[in-house]
Amino acid sequence: MSDFDAQTPTAYDPFADANAEDSGATKDYVHIRIQQRNGRKSLTTVQGLKKEFSYNKILKDLKKEFCCNGTVVQDPELGQVIQLQGDQRKNVSTFLVQAGIVKKESIKIHGF
Repeated sequence: MSDFDAQTPTAYDPFADANAEDSGATKDYVHIRIQQRNGRKSLTTVQGLKKEFSYNKILKDLKKEFCCNGTVVQDPELGQVIQLQGDQRKNVSTFLVQAGIVKKESIKIHGF
């Protein structure tokens, strides 16, 4: 009987490890997404940049570099979001890495 008492299973929480990882230092990502407008038209959105950066200066450089139009939109949940015309996902990610604004590991590219 003593062997049976020693091997009594305890409650195991399979999500305990996932919750422990979330409670530590969370990594902030820069999300680059594409949104389909109408027909072949699309928008590229960039969100998650640090607040210390000037969004208008980054937007000005992006517009000049990629020959497209864009704007900075204030979203109540996401904060400031940069919108660019066209599919500029790869261009924006390489630009942000080369400019030293973010590291390559902290960029998430979403879409098709």
